[in-house]
Amino acid sequence: QVQLVESGGGLVQAGGSLRLSCAASGDTLSHHALGWFRQAAGKEREYVAAIGWSAGTTYYGDSLKGRVTISRDKARNTVYLQMNSLKPTDTAVYYCAAANFYFDYRLHQTDQYEYWGRGTQVTVSS
Repeated sequence: QVQLVESGGGLVQAGGSLRLSCAASGDTLSHHALGWFRQAAGKEREYVAAIGWSAGTTYYGDSLKGRVTISRDKARNTVYLQMNSLKPTDTAVYYCAAANFYFDYRLHQTDQYEYWGRGTQVTVSS
């Protein structure tokens, strides 16, 4: 079992930045990938980025590509999502998820992930 708790969301003006955090606890993460997804009101959950916990290999979706950086701190068991040049269309609930023994070509798919956090709201005002 892996427990995930997101934080760092909030209200930001267009063009601003936010750093989201996802604190993981429970089982060791050595074989996991941690991912970020987002879901805007009335829309499907959308892949943002993922990172392999062991090697730190990063993967990015198209939704925020070029404006987002995913990283992890092994000592803190935490994954970060740095988002820059935010737009009102980035407004969504952002979720952290963990996938065990994953296939990297499937990290954009929600069913690859066994564990999910409750999400943190990001609101970008114009």
